[in-house]
Amino acid sequence: MENLKSKIINIGDFVEYQEGSIVSRELVKKNAGNITIFAFEKGESLSTHSAPFDAIVQIIDGKAEITIDNLKHYLKEGELIIMPANIPHGLLAIERFKMILTLIKSEK
Repeated sequence: MENLKSKIINIGDFVEYQEGSIVSRELVKKNAGNITIFAFEKGESLSTHSAPFDAIVQIIDGKAEITIDNLKHYLKEGELIIMPANIPHGLLAIERFKMILTLIKSEK
């Protein structure tokens, strides 16, 4: 992984959209959690799953549908949502969007 410490990063340019794909790039990866930037092309999705981490999704471009425990949420640029650990969730690009995903390990 590229060393990004003490470097200025333009979040919007950190990952580029790719037709028919989801693109991701890690900013930080630690035992306590990680931070990843994603770019989703319109119509792309992550199917419903759960994770042992609390996950914060911050939309930095576009619009997304995020389902948490069967409840749909519609987010746009500048908004964020917390997806609790061990609760089913999924994502759908209702238009192309970029997001910052921050995963934080839950305490036992």
